Amino acid sequence: MMEYDPTHCTLCPRQCGADRTRNSGLCGGGHTVRAARAALHFWEEPPISGTKGSGTVFFSGCPLHCRFCQNAIISETPFGKDIPPQKLCGIFLSLEEQGAHNINLVTAGHFIPYLVPVLEKVRPKLHIPIVYNSGGYELTEALRMLNGLVDIYLPDFKFFDSETAKQYAKAPDYPEIAEAALKEMLHQAGAPVIQNGLMQKGVIVRHLVLPGHRHESIALLRHLADVFGTDAFLLSLMSQFTPMKKDTAFPELNRRVTKMEYTSVVRTAAELGFQGFTQDESSAERSYTPDFALQGL
Repeated sequence: MMEYDPTHCTLCPRQCGADRTRNSGLCGGGHTVRAARAALHFWEEPPISGTKGSGTVFFSGCPLHCRFCQNAIISETPFGKDIPPQKLCGIFLSLEEQGAHNINLVTAGHFIPYLVPVLEKVRPKLHIPIVYNSGGYELTEALRMLNGLVDIYLPDFKFFDSETAKQYAKAPDYPEIAEAALKEMLHQAGAPVIQNGLMQKGVIVRHLVLPGHRHESIALLRHLADVFGTDAFLLSLMSQFTPMKKDTAFPELNRRVTKMEYTSVVRTAAELGFQGFTQDESSAERSYTPDFALQGL
């Protein structure tokens, strides 16, 4: 089990060594859990959102800092509110009372040591699955702290080319880190289980198709099929890339994904035998970005 030292944080692959009892790490995380929104969310994959919504808590900060992030207001700024453990327990229970199909922890990796005791306390009181919704840039040692506490893993696999990861997230090690993290998630959660249209356990791997990078997406899918097979997890291919601001350094990010780019990736996934989810073009809208107004906090 990983021993966490908050005075020298090495929780994520950045290994920044911040003293989080005094300052924030590169992720923006300090010594308390900080969140920006807690509410029913209806724009996840169908077996996650269901008909009543996913009980989603968006945590503040992120170790990855993708330059095209759609949630930059909470990932790149101190936006949010510190949440004591007892209050966080109450938020989870309240979301279940509101009809949530699950408790969905979004970008919570930099708070794992603080979340574990909360999850240990509240899990016996919950009757719905716990979802860990991640950018995929996770150390396996940190993920092992969640073993037995998370039912469903919902990671991104953003980049297959280390140069792309370096350019867009300053993380050339992303591909190997994400692959190792996925292996650990699959070990913990097992094969997908869906009952009455709702996911109970397993892994959904998300991949956002980026403009100008369809060949990288196709190469990623082929690699995942070779390494993991096509039955170990469900695949969610996203077309929702939305330019949030003009990028002068990487002008290719100033447009949306074309229909040809996205459909060519979807076609490859079908040919390989993946099962999962796709999006229509209407998803590439700013309206799909949550309104972060501290709802439920």
